[in-house]
Amino acid sequence: MPVIFDMTDELFDEICERMVTGESVRTICKDEHMPAISTLMKILNADPDRSAQYARAMQMRADAMFEEIMDISDDGTNDFMLRNAEDPTSVVLNGEHVQRSKLRVDSRKWALGRMNPKKYGDKTFLGGVEDAPIKVQNTIDVSNLSLEELETLEKILDVSN
Repeated sequence: MPVIFDMTDELFDEICERMVTGESVRTICKDEHMPAISTLMKILNADPDRSAQYARAMQMRADAMFEEIMDISDDGTNDFMLRNAEDPTSVVLNGEHVQRSKLRVDSRKWALGRMNPKKYGDKTFLGGVEDAPIKVQNTIDVSNLSLEELETLEKILDVSN
């Protein structure tokens, strides 16, 4: 007989609170007192109120992740290191640490673009704005068409409208 997980309001609130601080659901569900991710998803599918609360927590988690990107970018700790411990002027760039920070930022940017594409995704417009895109219109000069060609064109336009 399958074990039924008792999801209390307190436990669900804990999951959402931890998400809001930026913790991943995968990490949260690894804790011994937490449900498996698959169980959590079943609970969310069965409960619209909890699903809405979870969605809000996910949005807030994205905002926390955005803040974390700024913290990582602004943190220069360990960007430089001493080449020679006996010579305090032998400071060199710690390329490995800088690249790791870049990877952390890029990974979070990529995830944010998928978590909330409208707010954090790359926006590519050829022109206009999102709510009023550019309209393409074709103009045909019919002044040199024969009567037969004009009648054919009229039939085509009637069918397409």
